[in-house]
Amino acid sequence: MRLIAVVAAVSAVALSTPALAQAIVPGMQVTDPAGAPVGSVKSVQGDNLLINTGAHEVLLPKASFTATGGKLLFGMTKTQLDAEAEKAAAAAQASVAAGATVKGLQGADIGKIDSVTDQAVIIALPSGKKVQLSRTGVRGNADGSVTVGLTAEQLDAQVQSSPSSTTAQ
Repeated sequence: MRLIAVVAAVSAVALSTPALAQAIVPGMQVTDPAGAPVGSVKSVQGDNLLINTGAHEVLLPKASFTATGGKLLFGMTKTQLDAEAEKAAAAAQASVAAGATVKGLQGADIGKIDSVTDQAVIIALPSGKKVQLSRTGVRGNADGSVTVGLTAEQLDAQVQSSPSSTTAQ
């Protein structure tokens, strides 16, 4: 009787943590529910996996996968995942526009986008000064905000060293 209780408890734990039952490593194949390829694990980043579909690289939580037979099972097809990645990329791109809130690395609001060109983004800071960043130095987010690769303090320090507008990388 005691053995049955132990087996039941061990089975319950194993079923509740399917993705952790096997080591997840780069190169591991990801398949959809029908067994068709979705992509492969490019890297493990904490509780997330960077999945390469061949068309996109998508960061997804480990909890979205079930490890089985040396592969990871994922609930979407490659076509569905690629379509969602394209929608997210389009939304992020569209958010880099005049008037968008700009956040620093630590999430603090640091200003609003004044204007955007193919090469640069001009950010109006609360101090009234404007700073120009390379277009590649900003990232649009799905929530409509924009993130830059600097903290508010780092950007302020760069702006303080110039009496007028400044250019940051």
